[in-house]
Amino acid sequence: MKKILVILAVSAFVVSCGGKKEEKKEDGFEMNRTKKADNAAKVEEGVPVDMENKGVGPITSVKLDAEVNTELAAKGEAIFGTTCIACHTVETRLIGPAIKGVMERRSPEWVMNMILNPEGMLKEDVIAKALFKEYNNALMTNQGLTEEQARSLVEYFRTL
Repeated sequence: MKKILVILAVSAFVVSCGGKKEEKKEDGFEMNRTKKADNAAKVEEGVPVDMENKGVGPITSVKLDAEVNTELAAKGEAIFGTTCIACHTVETRLIGPAIKGVMERRSPEWVMNMILNPEGMLKEDVIAKALFKEYNNALMTNQGLTEEQARSLVEYFRTL
């Protein structure tokens, strides 16, 4: 009798923990435990790609050379590793968007203005507002960087 009860209990456990891979939706909440491939390549949903938008802030024009300035990019990488890494990674979204590919989605002026003037950008820029919504109202904080530091970050982002 005990063997039958043990077999039934084990069978019930196996069935309840079965290998179904399905999305569960309860009260408007969706749960999906499958890993999505290539998270970095995914462009933010609902956020427009606009290379003409220069954003709101002190930067109105940035001239990028055809070749990446490796010295400036190295400075940008160091700044990224100490300042930006808390909220951003290169390849996957974290608190903020992944940085890889940002220079194909945004103008250099927009990127620098977002770094230097996140408060003003959030108030007036349509892309910044869409990113704010896409990233669960996570506010980008002003890190107090200089224009030169922001420019070095742009150069680093070009290498990704």
